[in-house]
Amino acid sequence: MSYQFPKNFWWGSAASGPQTEGVFEGDHKGENIWDYWYKTQPDKFFNQVGPNLTSQVYQKYQEDIQLMVETGHNSFRTSIQWSRLIPDPTTGVINEAAVKFYNQLIDDLLANGIDPFINLYHFDMPMILQEKGGWESLEVVELYVAYAKTCFELFGDRVKKWFTHNEPIVPVEGGYLYGWHYPDKVDLKAGIQVLYHEALASAKAIAAYHAMDLDGEIGIVLNLTPTYPRDEQNEADLAAAQFVDGFFNRSFLDPAVKGHFPQDMIDWAKANELLPQTTPEDLAIIAENIVDLLGVNYYQPRRAKAKETPVEKREAGLLPEDFYDVYDMPGKKMNPYRGWEIYEKGIYDTLINLKENYGNIRCYISENGMGVEGEERFVNSNGMIEDDYRIEFVTEHLKWVHRAIQEGSQVQGYHMWTCMDNWSWLNAYKNRYGFVAVDLDNDAKRTIKKSGYWFKTVRDNNGF
Repeated sequence: MSYQFPKNFWWGSAASGPQTEGVFEGDHKGENIWDYWYKTQPDKFFNQVGPNLTSQVYQKYQEDIQLMVETGHNSFRTSIQWSRLIPDPTTGVINEAAVKFYNQLIDDLLANGIDPFINLYHFDMPMILQEKGGWESLEVVELYVAYAKTCFELFGDRVKKWFTHNEPIVPVEGGYLYGWHYPDKVDLKAGIQVLYHEALASAKAIAAYHAMDLDGEIGIVLNLTPTYPRDEQNEADLAAAQFVDGFFNRSFLDPAVKGHFPQDMIDWAKANELLPQTTPEDLAIIAENIVDLLGVNYYQPRRAKAKETPVEKREAGLLPEDFYDVYDMPGKKMNPYRGWEIYEKGIYDTLINLKENYGNIRCYISENGMGVEGEERFVNSNGMIEDDYRIEFVTEHLKWVHRAIQEGSQVQGYHMWTCMDNWSWLNAYKNRYGFVAVDLDNDAKRTIKKSGYWFKTVRDNNGF
């Protein structure tokens, strides 16, 4: 069967500043939470590889853009690092070396026919602001809006696709519940305050962008994990799945697209004394500044069942899983390296949910991908990684994206995570995701994988 995609479909990949750029002599970058955490606890990071080197895009971006051309990109998302552009946000002083770098990156992408999609925040709080409480602090929200305006002023004449946050639920989960992001707290109430402030910061940045009358659009990138109950006929399982969907998906999706938080989650937070501090003025800003465009990151589903295990007593108080149990569905297909379920239909279910319940908002798949450990096992005699498993993974997901388009979804593109293998937080380079291999032991030498050449044929044919 032939799968043709709409004209002007966005083909490309996604990355982020902190995961790719590195830190170099004379770049004048300020410290962010990852730089600080690595400096103080390097043993937390896989093989003790930190964000200082990463994939060296700061120095190799021209080569990388040529690799994007060779792998069929017509668009590419990355993020500006707040701590690079404004090393001390309390002063607002701009780092001219960063402006030069980002200008060159944007100009070179455009010169090569690649549309830059720019995200403003990808888990990389400047350390000086984390000391003020990070997203727990309203002052930080205001400094973020000032940073966003600076980005729009500097780059908005050429960048036409902006995003306020990538996966804003992750700083909540990682930083305040499960210990895989700094500040590594266990505090659900503080996490919900963070959630609220991230949503508020997003709305305020959207307001600022629209006030500047630039001829582009602005949205948010959310990791939407469709949630399935163990038993569709069981009320308690359905309620558990509804809660999981509410906490992990709708808590950001509803304010971003509908302008308000989901009522069932407000009721739950109230009943458990977890409500964040809000003001009517701020809630009005959220109501009035919804997104133009939605980025959808999809990797895996969640499966939930009614709470059957005893609720743990812990000093830190409640956690979301006190209200449901994870359902370990027998026979599911797994990516054994990442420990994630592979469920291709989930991407379709997510797109149809947006069509039916969110006004069929214009969206695109902003991330989807497969992390694999030890890819050097698949190197052929020409030195190329034969990652047929990645080609299969992307193909099977694209088939479901195509079906959603046939059924009227306004999905406008597909970006894989990621362009070249990059550093992935505490996991560092444990799992590789890229179209392009990066050899850390050989000055980050790049080599296109089989999937990269395949993706070029998909883009050239606008389908497969």
